[in-house]
Amino acid sequence: MTHALQTDIAIAATAADATPMPILIAPHAVLRRKTREVRPEDMADIRRLLPGMFSAMYKAPGIGLAAPQVGLDLRFALVDLGEPEAREPIIMINPEILSETETMAVREEGCLSLPDQYAEVVRPEKVRVRWRSVNGDTIEREVDDLMATCMQHEIDHLEGILFVDHLSALRKNMIMRRLAKQQKAKR
Repeated sequence: MTHALQTDIAIAATAADATPMPILIAPHAVLRRKTREVRPEDMADIRRLLPGMFSAMYKAPGIGLAAPQVGLDLRFALVDLGEPEAREPIIMINPEILSETETMAVREEGCLSLPDQYAEVVRPEKVRVRWRSVNGDTIEREVDDLMATCMQHEIDHLEGILFVDHLSALRKNMIMRRLAKQQKAKR
């Protein structure tokens, strides 16, 4: 087990004792802003915020959460495809997609910022992603299947892109209207 993975697991484990950060719901303006790169001086704040972010993601429940979804304009995101009894957290600081396959895959996506809304999205089947760990290590991985979809989805958030932006205008508008109606009914 790498040092970065050990750190991610240790931080994610603190989620049980943390207060979940509130997740912003579309069409909140923050979700449409491109984030800025994380700088070394941001790391203390990020380390302080991570337990609350993991708590929010796990409570939702979700498999990914990007900083803009909790109101932060910083370029970092969480991913965890593991089961509650076997967490597999990844904290990606300044992630970037280095390459992607021409082969595409269709997968149903949802988003914690668009609760209860789902649609099939076409994305590259495999991607090579590079990011920094909380410890400052550079990590590079080629991922496929659900991990590839999840990482692309979270990196999109850092660019101000939502999964509905990959759909036809008609489908996107239907989902956004349904979400607005649902949110209005909750008030």
